[in-house]
This record gives sequence, C-alpha cells and structure tokens, in this order.
Amino acid sequence: MSRKSKPSPSATSPASAGIVWSPSEKAVADANITRFMRKHGIATYEELIRRCSSDVSWFWEACLKDLGVNWQATYRQVLDDSKGFPWAKWFVGGQLNIVDNCLDRHLAKRAGHTALIGVMDDGHVRKWTYQELSDEASRCAVALKALGIGKGDAVGIYMPMVPEVVAAFFACLKIGAVAVPIFSAFGAKALAVRLQDAEAKVLITADYGVRRGKAVAIKKEADEAAKECPLLAHMIVLRRLGADCPWTPLRDLWWHDIVGRAVTRCETATLEAEDRALIIYTSGTTGKPKGTVHTHVGCLAQMAKELGYYFDVKPDSVFFWVTDIGWMMGPWEMIGVTFFGATFVIYEGAPDYPEPDSLWDIVEQQRVTHLGISPTAIRLLITYGEEWIKRHDLSTLRILGSTGETWDPESWSWYFRQIGGSRCPVINISGGTEIVGCLLSPLPITSLKPCTLRGPGLGMDVDVFDESGQPIRGGIGHLVCKKPAPSMTKGFLKDPQRYLETYFSRWPNVWYHGDWAKIDEDGFWFLFGRSDDTIKIAGKRTGPAEVESALIEHPAVMEAAAIGVPHDIKGEALVCFAVLKKGFEPNDALRQQLSDQVVKHLGKTLRPELVKFVRMLPKTRSAKIVRGVIRKKWLGQDLGDVASVDNPDAIEEILRAT
Repeated sequence: MSRKSKPSPSATSPASAGIVWSPSEKAVADANITRFMRKHGIATYEELIRRCSSDVSWFWEACLKDLGVNWQATYRQVLDDSKGFPWAKWFVGGQLNIVDNCLDRHLAKRAGHTALIGVMDDGHVRKWTYQELSDEASRCAVALKALGIGKGDAVGIYMPMVPEVVAAFFACLKIGAVAVPIFSAFGAKALAVRLQDAEAKVLITADYGVRRGKAVAIKKEADEAAKECPLLAHMIVLRRLGADCPWTPLRDLWWHDIVGRAVTRCETATLEAEDRALIIYTSGTTGKPKGTVHTHVGCLAQMAKELGYYFDVKPDSVFFWVTDIGWMMGPWEMIGVTFFGATFVIYEGAPDYPEPDSLWDIVEQQRVTHLGISPTAIRLLITYGEEWIKRHDLSTLRILGSTGETWDPESWSWYFRQIGGSRCPVINISGGTEIVGCLLSPLPITSLKPCTLRGPGLGMDVDVFDESGQPIRGGIGHLVCKKPAPSMTKGFLKDPQRYLETYFSRWPNVWYHGDWAKIDEDGFWFLFGRSDDTIKIAGKRTGPAEVESALIEHPAVMEAAAIGVPHDIKGEALVCFAVLKKGFEPNDALRQQLSDQVVKHLGKTLRPELVKFVRMLPKTRSAKIVRGVIRKKWLGQDLGDVASVDNPDAIEEILRAT
C-alpha cells in the first residue's frame, strides 16, 4: 500500500487523564518566554501560538532579537520563499557564526564558568570552563586549517562522548567547515557510506571507545571505512585508552601532537547565514542514509529558541540530555546550552552501567537542573525499582525532557512522579533530524496532561490533516507543517528529488512529517507513532504505540513492540514481541493474558495473532525501538540499512522468540 493511501488509525487516546501539572505564578513570571510575550503585548498561550503560527517571519525575527543573537553583518530580508516552501532561505544577506554566539561572546565575562562536564564510562569526571573549551576548539581549528581544511569542507566526527568531541565539533564550525557527526557505535560499512556521501577530507576519531567497561575498537573500524573513501586525506586520533591500534603513517595524526601543540589563537570565520554548518544522517530501513543539510542560522535559531523558551535555560542551568553526538540531540544540546553561557553534561556510558542509578548519581553529583531521556530508557530503568532513586537527592531538577518516540501513560507518570517529584514539567518534544528541532513542544508556562506535547512549536505552523488534506480535531490524523522554518533541511545531500518525495509529495507546499497526531477537546496535542507503521486489521486501523501501551500496562512486561504482518483473510495480523521483567518467565498463560490485555484496550478485532517473548528488542543508541527492522526480520525480508541499531544481536532474537 502506498503512503498516500494509508488512512488514520483508531482514535483511542493513550492519555485520557486530565491536568496533572500546572506552573506556579513565580515560574511563569520568571520564564524566558514570558519576557518575550510581555515585550510583544501577548497575554495568553493561545494568543502566542496564533501569532507565531500566522506570521512566522515576524516571530523568527523577533525571537532572534529577544535572544540576543550576534550578527557579523545585518540581514536584508528575513524570508525568501520565491522558489517555494521546500527551498526557502532565511535571513538573506546576514552573516553570523555559531561559535561567535556560543563561545566567543562569553569569554569576556564568563570565561571561568563551567561550560562542559564530561562523565566517563567509569564515572570519572572531566570539566572544562568556557575558556578551556574555546582554547581546545581553537587549537583543533588551527590543526584542521594546517591540514588544508577550510570553508565548506566536510569533516567527519566519529568519537566517543568525551570532552574532545565537543571541541572538534565547534572547531569545524569556527572555521566554516561542515561538521559530520557520526555515531561511534557504527561499523566500518555505515561509517564509509556517510564519509563518502559527505566527501569528508578529514576524520576526527579515537583509538578506542569504552562502553560498559569494555574497549571498543573505533580506530579499527575507521581504518576499514577509509579504504572506501579516496577523498579522506587524514585522521586525527584521540588517545582515549592508549592501547595499540592500527596506524597509517602520514595519514594518521595523534590529537595530542597536532591539536595539543597548536596555538589557541584562531579567528572565527565570517559566514553567510545560510552557509552549511552540519550534515546529519538519518537512516530508514531501506535505501541509503539521508544526509540532512543544516545552516548556521538554522541551527542557531531553532536550538537557541528551544533551549531558551521551551526549556527555560538560564546561565546557571546545568543541562543533561542522554545522547550521542551522532543523534541530533547532541549538537542540539551543545549549541543550545552554550548560547546561553550555561553548563551541559555529556555521558560516555549506558543508562544502567555500572549500576542502575548511574544517571541519578550524575544528577545529584553535578546538580543537574534539566534532564532529558527517551521513553525506552525510562522503561528500562523502571525495571530496577524505586530503591535506586531513593538513594539520591534529585531536588536540583527543575525541568524534565523527552523525545524520540511515543510515551505510554504508565512510564510517563513514573518519570514525572519518581524523577521529577511531581513538581517538574515534562517538556515532551517531537521533531526530527531533518528539522534539528521540534514541530511540537510544551512551554514551561503551560499546564500538562500525561504524554502530551501540548501544542505547536513557536514559529512552526503545524496542523493535523485528515486523508483529504483538511484540518481534523478530536480524531487522529497526519502531522503537517504549512510554512517553512529556518532549521528545515536544505534538501537531502545530493538527492533533492528524494527530499521532495519524502516531505512534499502528499500535499503541495505542505511538509508531511509522517507522524500520527491528535488534538483533544482541550487543545492538547498527542502523538501516536509513525504513520508508516500503521497496522490495518480487518478494516480497523491502529498504531503500534497503542498496542504497546496496552502490553506495557501488564506488570510482567518491561518493553514491547507490535508489528503488522500479511494475513490472507484480515489483510494484516498483529504480532507482538514482549520483554519480560525480572521474576517473570515466558509461558502460555502469560501469553494469553497479554493477548487479552490488547483486546481489553483495543477490541476483539485487534487480538494479536501471536505474542512472542524475547530477551531484548533492537534499538538505536538513543533507545528508539526499530519496528521496521523487527518486521523485516520476522518476514525474512532484506533488512536494508541497520547501522543505527545499537544492539545488532537483538535482531537475531526476533527469530529466536519463544
């Protein structure tokens, strides 16, 4: 079935509860977004959304002025959409550099303030001030220039989450090079495809990474990838462990030699607002990875807006999002937090290593004010019990965040109550790599229901369409965006037609995002998973998130995935995979209970054809369950690009399911 012919799933909401959190008067008065609203005479949330959606050019200009973006040269036109929505240009004629806004301008008054806290896999902590981060980024920039890297040249970053990865990232932007962040968990083939496509001339990497106490041979994979990349002239290699690693003389250079000995004086390049800053790859289960192309003004505008208005970051904030630089949330955090001169935390390890309270220990020890994590990671941590949380003082937390997938109400409520103490709002955001930001997000001045995303992002003219392309309220429809935003990808690298087909082929000049969404009777927005995951059984349609939420409510289930498979009579049948909590064993009685659980929530038509038990589900490093891979493995189809799967052994688990 083509994407265009897929109707919406059933409109059963996973979040039927009422308001569970409302901001205090003080929180509203002190919020960054309240300052913006007062400045422009906006009295209510609803008025704010209407004005920001109806006149996006006004909003983005007003936003950047309010936030205090530094311009190297003033723009002459806010928005040029003369070539149509897909090819819109922003702040035409203006010049600016992300590094000027995120590092340089803080050195006069905040040079000694902690910019970065790096927590290593073994718990060791490294801290850099703004001066130290700026100096290391400048040294790396000097080293890159010495290797012939200049404006527009692509530089791959394939490193563990250690402080040097941040310096490498800002070094590229400082001299106008294009940063290409890549998951350090990728193998050689996936790395090579991305380096080839981006035409990277230099790769910044490490001898090894460390994951769950074990060395990961990053340099070995980089060497294999380099064989397929004739344009790759050099590798800069960080000595993470100091153990022996493969080496190619002349091509390979140690970080401590070429960066460590460089001077700290490097001029920040003057760049056009729409000059490229990042190429971030997003991969589906078919076709080659898509290179999303992002500009200096696009990244800065979206990320500063979201960290400033959605998460209310202040200069004294300590921001920790559990992420890798290969996921857009890595650059998003690095740019967004440093814009405000605040502190952010990066973590090399896994959420439950070496103990299940590793994250809660970081929050306590580093006095974290903002914590962001995926729903799947929370579902994992729930299984360890609340005693691990009670060991720690989490009172410094002010705001919680989440993104990456759909919440189930039970896990959302656990996060809200146990981690946030029912006092911190869950700023549940959703967008994507192709936007390096959000289409939907709450604000810290808005009340919340469980699982809600509350409403449109500021300056994002989003809507929910039915199958005919008309707005729908009270039922589930397609999430769309009707006007351009600065951070939307400038096509796909070397593949403009695929970009147009992906986002603009369903409705002319409307960005089709591929998510199911619903606006309830109170105006609260909710998501129901990817529309391409829709399951149609005997004419009844549902999204896998609804089925999975029903399964997870059973006390035995830790995680679940639901897929639709071909069926001669029903069209499709439902196959469910469940990971059980400790203390529960697979058996037919439990299988029947889970099947009945789905019926209880969604009706007899959607009773699963099969309920299978597995030890684990395949996920990305950001803990998103990859249902497309599960379905293809179950059906014996070609898996396509699975480089984003962090635990490839889990793919084989699908066929071993009991």
